[in-house]
Amino acid sequence: MPNSRLVSKLSTEEVKQLRQSLQDIQGGACYICQGPIDLELQREAIEIDHIQPLASGGSDSKNNFALTHSECNRRKGVSHLRTARLLTELNQLQESAKGRGERGANLDHVLREYGGGTSNLRIKFSGPQVKFGFPESGDVSIQSAQLYQDELSGAEYFFALVPLAYLHHDDSINPRTIGGSIRGLIEEFQNKRPQLHVGLAWWEDEKDGSGKLKLFDGQHKAAAQIMLGAKKLPVRVFVNPDKKALMAANTNAGSTLRQVAFSKDVMRHLGSTLYQERVSQYTDQKQLSEDDAFSEQDLVKHFRAESRQMARYIIDAQRDAITQSEDNRLLEFVEWGGKGADRPMAYSAVEGSFFQLLHMKPLASPISEGLEDGTNPRQIERAQMIKLMSLFAETFFIGKWNPDIGGRKLEDKVRQGEPIPDDHLRAWRVSREEVTVNIIRWVRTVIENHNAAMGKTVDRDRLLLSHLPDAAWDNISRFLGNLAKLSCWANHELSSSVFGPKQNNDYWHTVFETGISPSKVMILQEPLVLRNMIASD
Repeated sequence: MPNSRLVSKLSTEEVKQLRQSLQDIQGGACYICQGPIDLELQREAIEIDHIQPLASGGSDSKNNFALTHSECNRRKGVSHLRTARLLTELNQLQESAKGRGERGANLDHVLREYGGGTSNLRIKFSGPQVKFGFPESGDVSIQSAQLYQDELSGAEYFFALVPLAYLHHDDSINPRTIGGSIRGLIEEFQNKRPQLHVGLAWWEDEKDGSGKLKLFDGQHKAAAQIMLGAKKLPVRVFVNPDKKALMAANTNAGSTLRQVAFSKDVMRHLGSTLYQERVSQYTDQKQLSEDDAFSEQDLVKHFRAESRQMARYIIDAQRDAITQSEDNRLLEFVEWGGKGADRPMAYSAVEGSFFQLLHMKPLASPISEGLEDGTNPRQIERAQMIKLMSLFAETFFIGKWNPDIGGRKLEDKVRQGEPIPDDHLRAWRVSREEVTVNIIRWVRTVIENHNAAMGKTVDRDRLLLSHLPDAAWDNISRFLGNLAKLSCWANHELSSSVFGPKQNNDYWHTVFETGISPSKVMILQEPLVLRNMIASD
């Protein structure tokens, strides 16, 4: 029940009537989750609350009341009820996208939900102006806008207020999913504060002066406004632009310039896209046929003005291919924006551990060599990394991680004596980045030890570029299996001293080497010994 003087004065019968009235107004659905409400079956689990909080100027009156599930209202915290409803709606879009194998919802998903992205824009050029209209939005007027030219880049652009039907999302230049920052934007716009920067889009004449208007910057602001009911958005539109220049500018904004908070996986995807474009550009400039061979090193030499970036794009393409593979069973347990409550492993942990086994330098062998017969080194490396990540998931996560329990305040629950299953707790603890980094260090040792036993000399930074034999994979599997049996992962007494604070990589290096933490806490019964860790039962 809200802190409402009006409701507190009502009799039991009047509160019942108010509940019934609100249920009728809301069509029998919870204001937040839109799930059904039954006034009889759920009488003890529903609440009346203010849509706009009293603290932010909401009135203590019936027209500011809403009926919610108690659990939905509890989870929203101090949020505006409308904010909570929109975030629940967005979460449903996220889950739906992930259910289709996508990383999450982006602006395109929001546009489709609200009737956007259905129409092409037709433009007519008239001297220093452009003329256009939005007839499919019911607007029969002809509009005109000044066509400007950027003094430094030469790019032409104009400003327009664009209906949703004519807005599309560019997921190649901006592949980001919508993150938690949208909450603050929704609250900002609800408080009547305008956006300070317009979205950026581009338009290209596809046929007879018609083409899609694609937004590539400002998707979080756009999504927040759309969900709040905006029917038109102000946009700066680049006309027939050099899309490679736009992509480079947007990528640099999230990397070297640090203007945009791109997550690492998004940066890898952008880098992969730029790699493909550089390959295409190289073959065009060299006038190569499909049979002409060239290497990663050739690409770096050719684009020598951006050699460091080119080298990064090559590795980004490999990392992105690994994290896009449908065969990679670890991905359903990875939280792309950081270690969250729903999935145990942060993408940063993947980069800091598994991807350290990748060969980080450009190869001299032709990039197309051996693709058909499976002997291409990058192809082999990619397949083996996916196999390793899937094996890790099978050992620690699949059938063991319970999303209904999740990871929210998990160590707090352990300290409070809640019965957390051992498998679930183990999955949460081994996925800490500092732990995973050291596990993969030992996996590297397992591979190197096998190579040494077989009399093979392999550079430690090229371990996955050639096929590992079944015996090596058996050793890796036994190592991970024996590691999973260590009692520390399910030891509740270590919740405060070891698994409460974040430790550094050296902490767990010491633990695995000695069995004791740097602060002299006994964690393992004995140090890890390789021959024991790869021994069968």
